[in-house]
Amino acid sequence: MEDSISRQPEDSTPTPRRGSRIPARLAVYARPAVIAGAAVAVVCIVLLIIVFFLDSFNAAAYSMTGKSVQDATQEAKDIRESYAGVRIGALVVLVLSALAALAGSVVLYLNRTAVQEGDEDNGEDVDFEDLAGQ
Repeated sequence: MEDSISRQPEDSTPTPRRGSRIPARLAVYARPAVIAGAAVAVVCIVLLIIVFFLDSFNAAAYSMTGKSVQDATQEAKDIRESYAGVRIGALVVLVLSALAALAGSVVLYLNRTAVQEGDEDNGEDVDFEDLAGQ
């Protein structure tokens, strides 16, 4: 691509606005909240899938002896409830991390056109030749 000497129309790109509806201290934490929330949500989903397979395996292994996990015995109840705490904990953390990711996304969306101090380009155009030192 060649650089053109002619001036580009000013209205072709939206001008960033100064300030935003979101305080700057919240906007700083938005991107890490989205990343951490998404990562924790994925881990919780994987954990829930593993617990589902372990539960299914325990039920299948227990039913090999001719018994059912739906029986009213204490052993069947213990098998049914063996991963209840992990399931509830994973669901709670999944919901909290999804809310954190959603809140961070909303903050990033509302703050998308705000210019931080020192982020202005000052009219400079940097292309590959400038970066490569040619």
